[in-house]
Amino acid sequence: MYLPLNKAVVFAVVALSSVMGMAQEPDANFLGTPKFIEGKHYVRIPIQVETHDSEVIEVAEIFSYGCIHCFRFDPLISAWATKDRKAVVFRRIPAVFGASWAPLAELYYAAEILGVLEEIHEPVFRAMHIDRLDLRDRGAVRRIFKNSAGVDPQKFDSVVKSFSVRSRVQQGDALVRMYRVEGVPSMIVDGTYRVDGKLAGSNERILEVVDFLIEKVRYSRPQLLSD
Repeated sequence: MYLPLNKAVVFAVVALSSVMGMAQEPDANFLGTPKFIEGKHYVRIPIQVETHDSEVIEVAEIFSYGCIHCFRFDPLISAWATKDRKAVVFRRIPAVFGASWAPLAELYYAAEILGVLEEIHEPVFRAMHIDRLDLRDRGAVRRIFKNSAGVDPQKFDSVVKSFSVRSRVQQGDALVRMYRVEGVPSMIVDGTYRVDGKLAGSNERILEVVDFLIEKVRYSRPQLLSD
């Protein structure tokens, strides 16, 4: 087929761009026809957020103890997190969308610093949504930490308002802003993709999209495939 010179040049540039695009996005068809579609079931974060370790795929849940949807989602995400996934790490980040959210985030980070997060996480959720306790009442919170994890009330008081807790709350809030989170629960995959119940279609389906995105990221990073 004959093409005039100017059209031939355009054709060559388009062909080269296509080849380069394939090189830049090797995961475009990593599973054939995608089960989930960017912009519909999940979104790409405008500016990728650096994760703690580039050698693994980081999955983060953005949540709040005050969110009933997070409470209902927690058994699903907790079961999901116990499964052994190669080169995948999971973390939780409490959202702080206002001053009233901060004390709940402080509880999470205090438990993390005290090394009792596993013992405290579910009891705090249950106290909030089953027992209807006001977690702004430090006396009620001290009892939860004491009864569920054996934490001395004075030790709890010294930690919950410490610089370390305040620093973690601020760092978590900064991350949530960079992730462009609009509501909870939301999931972040490798600092690159965000999915929530509205995008996925339901909170239950969030984890299907997360598993899909984990494989998408894995396929785009050959070192994770070869390990």
